[in-house]
Amino acid sequence: MTETSKPDDSSPVPGNVADDSFQVDDSFHVFDTTLRDGAQREGINLTVADKLTIARHLDDFGVGFIEGGWPGANPRDTEFFARAQAEITFKNAQLVAFGATRRPGAKAADDPQVNALLASGAPVITLVAKSHDRHVELALRTTLDENVEMVRDTVSYLRSQGRRVFVDCEHFFDGYRANPEYAKAVVRAAADAGADVVVLCDTNGGMLPAQVQAVVATVAADTGARLGIHAQDDTGCAVANTLAAVDAGATHVQCTANGYGERVGNANLFPVVAALELKYGKRVLPDGALREMTRVSHAIAEVVNLTPATHQPYVGVSAFAHKAGLHASAIKVDPDLYQHIDPELVGNRIRMLVSDMAGRASIELKGKELGVDLGDDRELIGRVVERVKERELQGYTYEAADASFELLLREELRGPEGGKTPRRYFRTESWRAITEDRPDGTHANEATVKVWAKGERIVATAEGNGPVHALDRALRVGLERIYPQLAKLELVDYKVRILEGKHGTSSTTRVLISTTDGDGEWSTVGVAENVIAASWQALEDAVTYGLLRAGVEPAE
Repeated sequence: MTETSKPDDSSPVPGNVADDSFQVDDSFHVFDTTLRDGAQREGINLTVADKLTIARHLDDFGVGFIEGGWPGANPRDTEFFARAQAEITFKNAQLVAFGATRRPGAKAADDPQVNALLASGAPVITLVAKSHDRHVELALRTTLDENVEMVRDTVSYLRSQGRRVFVDCEHFFDGYRANPEYAKAVVRAAADAGADVVVLCDTNGGMLPAQVQAVVATVAADTGARLGIHAQDDTGCAVANTLAAVDAGATHVQCTANGYGERVGNANLFPVVAALELKYGKRVLPDGALREMTRVSHAIAEVVNLTPATHQPYVGVSAFAHKAGLHASAIKVDPDLYQHIDPELVGNRIRMLVSDMAGRASIELKGKELGVDLGDDRELIGRVVERVKERELQGYTYEAADASFELLLREELRGPEGGKTPRRYFRTESWRAITEDRPDGTHANEATVKVWAKGERIVATAEGNGPVHALDRALRVGLERIYPQLAKLELVDYKVRILEGKHGTSSTTRVLISTTDGDGEWSTVGVAENVIAASWQALEDAVTYGLLRAGVEPAE
């Protein structure tokens, strides 16, 4: 790369970065393309407001570059850049516009799409360029020499307009395999024209780590260009391929939040960044930002309306979840014995899973996690272990129902004779749910519940969208006069699973219910041969736990 290709740090560039922004050493880049490449995932359809929200989360997290989309080619992206310039003051990131090199036979200065990139106001521009000879001839329908000139002309023009330029060499690894000298010629042309970074793209996602490392090392040695990596995850190796490229000398990594992207996705931003910070010792985020990683991951998942992946490395709710009794015993002595990092470093936490595999250590640690002190009472802990195993045989699961398990713990704390720690806010006398099938194809659902609370017998009836909804409404209609705190409760998720054993409509059913009071969310479980009965058990626990959270004194 020639000396003139380096950006002049003293010259102003477009953009709206706060003066007190955190400045990571420019020798290594974390580049996020969630808003462009990540948005190509099936099931994701981002509005401009969504993109602005995600951009703020990514900037808070501390990535160096946020690729916002393709202005000029997509009206939504054009609007995003206009609004981002007006509405966001970036603390850490620079906004990046994405586009293609000029058309064959034209001049970059006269290309409307190239000038739309400048009009976006983005201080950094990423150009996608063809580096596979077959793609040049079949897709662009031009000559190999003209393609190289398209790269050189477009980069030079954008640099002359004061923009920083990165070049994505599309299908680079496949192109390198087919014609290595031509692929390297495209890299040289981009670097010599002033591109700060030339990104080698595994567009089809078919590479493996050792192959990536070998190619990146060779291209770096042969061209002298500063290289980046963009890896798709079609072999399940995108994160590994990204780190292999870093090992070979790449100093720019392109990723997406939660690995979102076309087909099976892209290199996942969060495990890449965590590996760089915690395993490689590179400072790529502002101080303290890594502890926000789990929150940011889940917040972005909520914006794109996808459930956060529970088993995602570092940030998944199961990333530091321990189930085996042997593991729990060791963790009680030293958490590092079964964890590769302290989960608090990435804003996550240890979770102890309670199941029929649980031992005393699992129960004791889970109690501490839930804030229930079991006091090293071996008899009490033994009772809980046996009760959990017995109930798991019946079909209960407490792995995803912490609230039901906490109620079980508190019940056992009362001891075999009931003790002095009551937990019941109400007692159920009976309930019933009726579904009426009408001639016009509609259904009417009505439920009646009879409960006792504070010495009063309460009978309440309500209608709902289904029998479970009707039961939920009837229970709360009946109890809200005595417990007004229940008005805040809302059922937010409902899952039914038919368990192994009996077949057909006589099968045992497990129901998991998630409830919120606006400040937090909890899950409860019910099991019965009747789906409505199982739902009622879970509803009882949900309401009971909600009152417990609210600090209400039990009635009896």
